[in-house]
Amino acid sequence: MAEAIQFQDGETYESMMGVWSALVGAPFLDWLDVPAGAKWADIGCGNGASTELIVERAQPALVEGIDPSEAQLAYARKRHQAGVARFTLGSALELPYSDGAFDAAIMALVIFFVPEPARGAAEMRRVVRSGGVVAAYAWDLEGGGFPYEDVHVALSEAGVEALLPPHPEVARLDALNRLWTDAGLVDVETREITASRAFPSFDAYWSTATNAPGIGQVLPKLSAEQLEHVRDTVRAPRGSGEWVARGRVHAVRGRVPN
Repeated sequence: MAEAIQFQDGETYESMMGVWSALVGAPFLDWLDVPAGAKWADIGCGNGASTELIVERAQPALVEGIDPSEAQLAYARKRHQAGVARFTLGSALELPYSDGAFDAAIMALVIFFVPEPARGAAEMRRVVRSGGVVAAYAWDLEGGGFPYEDVHVALSEAGVEALLPPHPEVARLDALNRLWTDAGLVDVETREITASRAFPSFDAYWSTATNAPGIGQVLPKLSAEQLEHVRDTVRAPRGSGEWVARGRVHAVRGRVPN
């Protein structure tokens, strides 16, 4: 069985990916345009980065976050102060919510981690009321949209592949459209969202990128010489000084039919 990416540190995740969740999640939520006072489900909420963004930008009545990592959930519970979110340990494939319980359900950087993406989409549809919104976004991994893609490339050149989610192909725009349509959702739309993040130096960028589990979990396979070569390969095109990373996600939204 292939090694799986493990998310077990909410604080490290916040620096490595939580910031990106806010950068791409803000325009995503604006695009969804769900009215204030709605009930939300945040599927695969992780350390609560996307949940907090919903609270800040969407003025929800409540948010139910669910995730399979208790360590991530512990961080989410600790950071949440508004009192409108609850966090539950569980699976995207068997949501512990009643049919039509929510006005909106999202997966933020999650759909390609779901073992059965179609089943995950169907579960989201099930728990959203008629007329409600079901949506997701994910890194365009196949198209080079991951913010730390240059590290992935350098590792590959060194003979070591970074770990990827089990279904990177599902993040293609056509795949997301098909997934949502096959789930019986209507008015399905897709879009691309890009974001950039400035790091004060290459060292700051490198430290953050190598904390990504898909990268950090494979670094022990490298010798000291290989690791230095990978580092130099990533740094070479731009040298020192401020380091700007760019990411691209593909997003999808649909409506549960009346």
